[in-house]
Amino acid sequence: MKIIIINGSPRTNGFTATVLHSMESNLKSKGAETEYFDLASLSMEHCKGCCACYKTGHCYMKDDATKLSEMIQDADGLILGTPTYASNVSGHLKQFIDRGHFVIEQLLTGKHCVTVATGENYGNRDANKVLKRLVLYSGGSLTGSIVMNAPFNSIRFSAKETSQIKLFRFKTKKISDQLYNAISKKRTYPIQSIFHWIVLNIGIKPLAKRKGDDYQGVMEKWASMGIV
Repeated sequence: MKIIIINGSPRTNGFTATVLHSMESNLKSKGAETEYFDLASLSMEHCKGCCACYKTGHCYMKDDATKLSEMIQDADGLILGTPTYASNVSGHLKQFIDRGHFVIEQLLTGKHCVTVATGENYGNRDANKVLKRLVLYSGGSLTGSIVMNAPFNSIRFSAKETSQIKLFRFKTKKISDQLYNAISKKRTYPIQSIFHWIVLNIGIKPLAKRKGDDYQGVMEKWASMGIV
């Protein structure tokens, strides 16, 4: 079992990283193989919007974004974490989403995923919705989410420290356990599957067919994955 963990925060030791490392420790204790990445530490260019990857099947920029996408493709599970900026995901994570071959190329097909959004106010729920939609649109199975509050630029808890730490430990263990068990048991989610079928067959496939040769790389990848 291999699980990729991605920290979308520019702060490699911030609260988002603390949540993700807690989940990582729990998964490792169960015997899962994990690989953890701070996007802020990677070499990653912005998407140029050329759409060449849809035709060729790969991005012309050979940087860490390409390597990470390939690693996700070979993994069993994915944990995506982000702080909340302007009620949305971080710039680092959005940059990787733009480069990551997620939705059109269905990168997360057959993978179980967890989303994590931290923040100081209610906007973290909006950021988490962005990640949840990304998982479902990209063919993944969402096994759980963590939405947690903490003071900005701090790993300290905002209220009664003892109860906050207990809640933190409970949430990270519960959701990482859910991910491990879902992968181990190959759990399926019928409602999510129906939703994804609608998105893929009514929204994405017709677009790809209309584009013809411009989406040749997409069609070839789908064929290799058994989508078409």
